[in-house]
Amino acid sequence: MKKYFLFIATTILFISCKQADKKETATASQYDSSYMPAVFADPNRSAKIEAAFAVIDSMYKKHAADNHFPAISFGLVVDGQLVYKNSYGYTDLEKKIPATSSSLFRIASMSKSFTCMAILKLRDEGKLDLDDPAHLYIPELKKLKYPTADAPVITIRHLMTHGAGFPEDNPWGDRQLADTDKDLLDFIGKQISFSNPPGIAFEYSNLGFALQGKIITKVSGMRYQDYIKKNILEPLGMNTTTYEYGDVAADKLAHGYRWLNEKWNEETLLHDTKDGSWGAMGAMISSIDEFANYMAFHMSAWPPNNAKDDGPVKRSSVREMHHPWRTFAIVPDYKYTDGRTCAIAAAYCYGLGWMKDCDGKIYIAHSGGLPGFGSQWRIMPDYGIGVVAFANRTYAPTGNINMRVLDTLIKIAGLQPRQIKPSKILEQRKNELMKILPDWNYAEHSGIFAENFFPDNPIDSLKKQARDLYAKAGKIVAVKEMKPENQLRGSFIVEGEKINMEIYFTLSPENPALIQEYHIKELVKNKE
Repeated sequence: MKKYFLFIATTILFISCKQADKKETATASQYDSSYMPAVFADPNRSAKIEAAFAVIDSMYKKHAADNHFPAISFGLVVDGQLVYKNSYGYTDLEKKIPATSSSLFRIASMSKSFTCMAILKLRDEGKLDLDDPAHLYIPELKKLKYPTADAPVITIRHLMTHGAGFPEDNPWGDRQLADTDKDLLDFIGKQISFSNPPGIAFEYSNLGFALQGKIITKVSGMRYQDYIKKNILEPLGMNTTTYEYGDVAADKLAHGYRWLNEKWNEETLLHDTKDGSWGAMGAMISSIDEFANYMAFHMSAWPPNNAKDDGPVKRSSVREMHHPWRTFAIVPDYKYTDGRTCAIAAAYCYGLGWMKDCDGKIYIAHSGGLPGFGSQWRIMPDYGIGVVAFANRTYAPTGNINMRVLDTLIKIAGLQPRQIKPSKILEQRKNELMKILPDWNYAEHSGIFAENFFPDNPIDSLKKQARDLYAKAGKIVAVKEMKPENQLRGSFIVEGEKINMEIYFTLSPENPALIQEYHIKELVKNKE
């Protein structure tokens, strides 16, 4: 009896902790309405993008032919809209059924981000925490033998970021879709082989996502497929997207093929069992028309803004999905498809990959590959553009073509990322700073500088540097617009007859924010 009451008390404490972990966002009275989200500066942006449609179409068509795709279906999403789509080839070679944007392809590991989104929704509702030990929801994991005595227990976050220490299992995992929950639990009971202790390295693990499927089922009280359908797919209008190919109309289902011995050989489609967990890693079946809705939802999370937050999950949680949690590559000699070298860093997020190049461009993406299929989606949140491509050939390479299409689109349309507008306080401090330059008269009593400023910057040195540069510049011709780095930091150009000057300052976290750091330097004038 004592053990029973102890169990009840522990359960109550556990539930209380889950409620405490519930993610909260600011209420209407807690945000600053003066925040200025970044915007696109080019008024002709849409027309310039449209001018690239024909080139993009020809690139996908040629790639499909060169790589023996029975069919390819692709789409371009811009500012939350599917602005261009097309398909080539056949989803069923025997019946010669043409591929369309509503054809349903198995998208394999592109399923993973839906699994993570479901986990985050449950987290936001206070029903689990990402740093919970996974064995709280799958008791069979409690008996695991870890590779080292000091290994941490596997957490949900480890599973979401391929950090549980399981070995890379792409070829093996691809054949587990039809396994039942019992198969999965029996597998765990026989002991899992580790390649590393948890938490120290990235290693792609389909098993980790199968376990997440089981956790979603346990916490939500319904099959993870049903939970995702009800809470993510249906709200996004993805009504024909599913996990089980037997649920798809015959004329809509893309058959999978392998190119072998100079001919196409049809692959056997794998079922996603009604009581299975493995589909959480790669069983989803979707169309370009519907997957574009999912892409648009991800893109709507950027930039952070004050619009109504009424999506399937919070926009802040979507942005959290895009955060680089586990770095796995730094490539100093990465080459774009046009041959130029540009270093990149790459990391895994929550069911998504992250890449940042030497120019500061950020890509969020995930590929999918199974016997009979290959796919990928890739978005550039700062540019408001994204592409998706599905093909029905085993492990069809779609990542490189998507990267090449985005790179080509940026060049043809001359796209620039969203630009931050200067906040009111930045503009105010800029104007106040200009009034005291170059002599710094009464600066110490102006009330615009933080308490650290003059101890860090002796007034005599400030005066000498500014006066010398102003004298060298000659007559001041113009004071250019503020170029903000964020709401509290930026620079602007003071144009002189002989030289230009760049003035940079950053503000403190006080309210109102004060100047805590300032620099002025000479810029060589551009010769016309």
